[in-house]
Amino acid sequence: MSGKPVIHAFFDEPTNTISYLVADPATGQAAVIDPVLDYEHSSGEADTRSVRAILRAAETAGWKIVWTLETHAHADHLSGSPYIKAHTGAKIGIGEHIRDVQKLFRPVFNAADLKTDGSDFDHLFADGERFRIGEIEAEVLYTPGHTPACVTYRIADAAFVGDTLFMPDYGTARADFPGGDARALYRSIKRVLALPPETRLFMCHDYKAPGRDEYAWETTVAAERAGNRHVHDGVSEDEFVAMRTERDATLSTPKLLLPSVQVNIRAGRFPPADANGVHYLTIPVKLKGGAEAGL
Repeated sequence: MSGKPVIHAFFDEPTNTISYLVADPATGQAAVIDPVLDYEHSSGEADTRSVRAILRAAETAGWKIVWTLETHAHADHLSGSPYIKAHTGAKIGIGEHIRDVQKLFRPVFNAADLKTDGSDFDHLFADGERFRIGEIEAEVLYTPGHTPACVTYRIADAAFVGDTLFMPDYGTARADFPGGDARALYRSIKRVLALPPETRLFMCHDYKAPGRDEYAWETTVAAERAGNRHVHDGVSEDEFVAMRTERDATLSTPKLLLPSVQVNIRAGRFPPADANGVHYLTIPVKLKGGAEAGL
């Protein structure tokens, strides 16, 4: 792969998400990976301060953003990709299996407006597909398990792994969301860790593992293989699946799961506004123990 990208990270502490601005210094073309739309669930207020910070950084550097790339349909933050597209003309890309996620969640939210062909996105990447950011070649690796649609973007000597991996001292992503699969996750991780050992790996999230005082989001294949607490060299698939299944059973539902998923499967769009001009997010309610009889 030719060239080496310049990478700027932007950390959003409310959602523990890292977004990236990745640029080819030779041509000035750039991509944004996993941009965050600021959203306060208690008030329903959305804000673009995080994506505006990325746009300002690109403008200051003289870079033109041509892609905004999603590693998957996130369950913990809303996507800022539409705002970036509106201000730069960048194309929104995601893995082609987003169609599977759309089909899973369309009935959950009774989302009659949602097409399940992925056409809300500008480009659906196939496994192994290559594209360019300026003169730098990028490759898409299909890495399902956390969700059915997760991809890793390998850009020169760097790979952006989404939620597939965390820092070595924190471990790996959960696999209990609809369509998740711990065995698929293990195999995806092994695919990423088969890259050259010096490959730089960039995380989508960090939560500061116990004993670590600073947030961190960059490591290497070699460091993950040697020290990832869940999936270092020598951990078998069955061992990993048993650990992941037991651990996932103890995890709580992400606070922004319901708003995030229904926005992100629409490529960051909110559901269509009602006649009053207001956009509404849906909260499916499950009544237990026959409670519906009295409601």
